Amino acid sequence: MASPSTTSASSGRLRTPRHVPVAETTRGGLVECVHYGSAVATSPDGTPSLAIGDPEAPVYPRSSLKPLQAVAMARAGLSLPADLLALSASSHSGAAEHQDGAARILARYGLDESALENTPDLPYGAAERERWLSSGHPPTRLAQNCSGKHAAMAATCVVNGWPVAGYLDPAHPLQRLVEDTLTELVGEEPFAVSTDGCGTPLFAYSLTAMARAYGRLAAAAADTPEGTVAAAMRAHPGMVAGDRRDVTVLMRAVPGLLAKDGAEAVQVVGLPDGRGVAVKIADGGDRARMPVTVRVLRELGFGARSLDGLATSPVLGGGRPVGLVRAAEA
Repeated sequence: MASPSTTSASSGRLRTPRHVPVAETTRGGLVECVHYGSAVATSPDGTPSLAIGDPEAPVYPRSSLKPLQAVAMARAGLSLPADLLALSASSHSGAAEHQDGAARILARYGLDESALENTPDLPYGAAERERWLSSGHPPTRLAQNCSGKHAAMAATCVVNGWPVAGYLDPAHPLQRLVEDTLTELVGEEPFAVSTDGCGTPLFAYSLTAMARAYGRLAAAAADTPEGTVAAAMRAHPGMVAGDRRDVTVLMRAVPGLLAKDGAEAVQVVGLPDGRGVAVKIADGGDRARMPVTVRVLRELGFGARSLDGLATSPVLGGGRPVGLVRAAEA
C-alpha cells in the first residue's frame, strides 16, 4: 500500500487541473463571482458521455468515498440494518438519530465511543450545531459527521478478528481491504494518497473514475454488497446527510438516484441505469456544487421540477434576495 504522505508533483503524475467556468454568482444583475470547476457524466459502460473542464485530472473525493468504503466493509462481513448501513456511508448532520445510530453500530459489536479514532467535533448541520452548543455540549467523536463510518470500521475489525486500536493505520488489514476495493470499483490506481480530515486514509482519483464507480454502485444487483449499500442509502437518505441537506433532498427528488458530497465542493451521483456524474468546484466553494450537479443532470434528461429548488440558491442583500448562484451557460 502506498505511503500516507501525498505523492509529490515532481513525480510527473500530478498537474494543475484545467478547470473552466462552471457557475456564477450574481448580485443586482451583475456577475459578481465566477466559479471554475470540472464535471463529467459516464455511460453505463463507464465511458464519458459528457465532459466539462478537466475530468481526468486527479481530485481528492473526500467523503464521497464513503459509500465505496461501506462496500468494502459489507464485503468483509459487516452486517447492519439498512438505516445503520446508510449511516456508515454518511456525512451526517449530527442530529440525535445520527449520533444514536453510530452508538448502536458500536453496541452491536460490543464497543462504545472509546473505540472511535475520528477527530472530535461539533455537529456538522447548522441547526444541530446550534442546539448542541446551546445545551453546553463539547466536541465529541459521536457528534463528528464521520462517526457512522468510523463506528462501522471499528465493527468490521471485530467481525474479522482484527485489532480495533489503530484501525486508521494505512497498514491495518481494514485499510488495505478498503484501498483494494476502491481501486476495483473506480477502475484506476490512486494518483496520490493523503489523510482525510477525520483521519482516514484518502486517495485521489479522476472525476471520471468516481462517476464510473457510482454508476456501478447504483446499478448493482440487490444481492451484492454494492446493491445492499445502494438500497440502504435510497431507503434512508436522511441518514446519509440530514433534513434540509441538499444531498438528502436530491435523493428524495429523483427515485433511484444515489448522491454523496465531499469536502472542498465534490459531488458524485449514481443513476439506476448505470450512469454516473461527478463534479468538482475548483476553489472548494460549496455553494456552486449543487447548481452544477443539477445542470449536468438536466443535460442527461432529468427535467423534473423537483430539481428546481437545487438548481440555484439565493444571494441576499439586507436579508432579501438580490441575486443567485447558478450554473454557467454551456
